[in-house]
Amino acid sequence: MYTQYFGLKEKPFSIAPNPEYVYMSSHHQEALAHLMYGIQEDGCLALLTGEVGTGKTTICRCMLEKTPEHIDMAVVFNPKISSLDLLRTICEELKIDIPQDSGENKIYIDNLNKYLLEAHAKGRTTVLIIDEAQGLTPTVLEQLRLLTNLETNTHKLLKIILLGQPELSVMLQNDDLKQVNQRITSRYHLSPLNYEDTINYLLHRMHVAGGGQSRYFSDKALKILYKKSGGVPRLINLICDRALLGAYAESRSFVDHITMKQAVKEVFSPANVSQKEIKHTRKLVFLLLITALLTATAVYYVQFRQRETTRVTITPLVEKETSLPLQLIAKKQTTAETDAKPQSEVQ
Repeated sequence: MYTQYFGLKEKPFSIAPNPEYVYMSSHHQEALAHLMYGIQEDGCLALLTGEVGTGKTTICRCMLEKTPEHIDMAVVFNPKISSLDLLRTICEELKIDIPQDSGENKIYIDNLNKYLLEAHAKGRTTVLIIDEAQGLTPTVLEQLRLLTNLETNTHKLLKIILLGQPELSVMLQNDDLKQVNQRITSRYHLSPLNYEDTINYLLHRMHVAGGGQSRYFSDKALKILYKKSGGVPRLINLICDRALLGAYAESRSFVDHITMKQAVKEVFSPANVSQKEIKHTRKLVFLLLITALLTATAVYYVQFRQRETTRVTITPLVEKETSLPLQLIAKKQTTAETDAKPQSEVQ
């Protein structure tokens, strides 16, 4: 919509993984170097972590493009599967023929081992890439560790790369996964862009989209963008796309700080909050409600005990007797006097 207005050939901030728009900051270049080292050297596991939207998948695609011809890749995008499904997916990715009625891990592992030995004999290397690996269960991670045992006397037959969010590193610290963690020979945590890289990221994408050297964002707008996005490329794309649309709607030649603030507000509105953030908010509200309920119950109990203590009083016996009707009291006194006289007087 706004592309023609700003003289662009296409939208510069699409979140689609277009290789032409890839901007490799120094952090991204380091991350890529770690992955390339992991697949070319004699390592077992390579680990790349980073927050959502920092560019892990983009780096993975760059690696696939730079991969030498003698390397075969198997990519798993859905990690929430069982060990058997994982083995089945790997065999499908590598085009290994397995009987359809096979329902045992051993059949898949035996055929995979045979394939890897043949590939190694031909001078080929096999690499398994698992995206969103924080979704793997401990059982599946243990199965991956067992796959790293497929080896010759001098070489590992299968290289594995795990891409995931920071919680993956935390999960690997558990005692149950100690052996998996010890197999990781290369690891890197991808940080968000700094302010300078954020500016260069914008200029690069605008230039690729046909914007040339034109200035489309004011200095104040750029500072707001960096502060609110935190240097996360995916958020930068979302905010800048809304900002350019807003500038177009207001017939502005560039994005000022007011338009940028409005774009940030729209991106972070409740309608655009992620499901993960919604779940976190719901948990927080639930805990607050439980806390309020427990507090109210405690206060009510204390007040109830105080009322019960006030009600309990000791009433003297005399007061109880004086509360009887006067006739009954007089009768009791007469009877008592009679009982007190000597027997002779009574007669």
